[in-house]
Amino acid sequence: MKIKTKFGLLVGCLMFLGATYAGAQGNATHHSGDGQAAHESASPNLVHQVRDATQKFIDVNAATAAGYAPFLGCVTGPDHGAMGVHYVNGALLNGVLDVSQPQALIYEPSDDGMRLVGVEYIIFADAWLASHNNTPPVLDGQVFQFVGSPNRFNIPAFFELHVWAWRDNPQGAYVDWNNHVSCDRQ
Repeated sequence: MKIKTKFGLLVGCLMFLGATYAGAQGNATHHSGDGQAAHESASPNLVHQVRDATQKFIDVNAATAAGYAPFLGCVTGPDHGAMGVHYVNGALLNGVLDVSQPQALIYEPSDDGMRLVGVEYIIFADAWLASHNNTPPVLDGQVFQFVGSPNRFNIPAFFELHVWAWRDNPQGAYVDWNNHVSCDRQ
C-alpha cells in the first residue's frame, strides 16, 4: 500500500506540474527541426518504431496537449553529454510497456525552441518485478537499466530505456547520455 501511495503522489505531482507548466507556456511555438538523423545501430526497428510513434510530438505544444510536462529541467551528464528536458506523462507511469506510448519525451533547448531528440521508457521496479518473475523489462531486444532508490530524481526505484530516435548518439541509440545533446540554450 505504501508503494501505491508514493506512486499516486508522484503521478499527481507530475500531472499538477504539467498543467501548471502548460498554462504558463501559453501558445508559444516550439518545434523540432527537420533533418535530425536517427542513430540506427543495435536495433533499427525500435528506432523506427519510436520515430513513427512520436512524429506527432515534434512540436512540444502537441506533447503538452497530450499530457506531457517537463520534469526537473534540462539534465546534463556527470562527465559529458546531456539528456535534455524530459517531458513526462504521469498517466503513462502505469506499468504498461508499449513502444507507441513512451512515458517521457526528451527535448533539447535550441534557439528555435524545443527540439525532440528521443524518448525514455520508465517502469517502476517494485510493481514490474512482482509481476514478471524478477526479470527486467525488455523492449525489442533492449534490456532496461535499473535505477535504485534513493536516486537524484527522488522517486521509487525504476527501470529505464532511452531511445535516441531523433538525434544521433555516437555512443549508441540506447545509451543514457548523448554527446550531441546540450543544455546550453535553456
